[in-house]
Amino acid sequence: MCDTASQALSSKPTPVFGLADGNSFYASCERVFRPDLAKVPIVVLSNNDGCVIARSYDAKPFVKMGAPYFQIKDVLRRHGIQSFSSNFSL
Repeated sequence: MCDTASQALSSKPTPVFGLADGNSFYASCERVFRPDLAKVPIVVLSNNDGCVIARSYDAKPFVKMGAPYFQIKDVLRRHGIQSFSSNFSL
């Protein structure tokens, strides 16, 4: 075996990390389980429905990420945006 090959076999493996990022992830998950929401703008709320943690693309122009739910209820109604409690078990 050549010297380079034996060094490669005996050296410590380099850690490898991965990152998966889903666009509008929790909103997209809601739509997978509720196909009737495909054309409806939606937001997903945090635990205890405190603030927005995910927005569908069609809801993004009207709702900021992290917006407190109590402050945006009228905006949601005005633009026909439906809200859902988080369901992390999806």
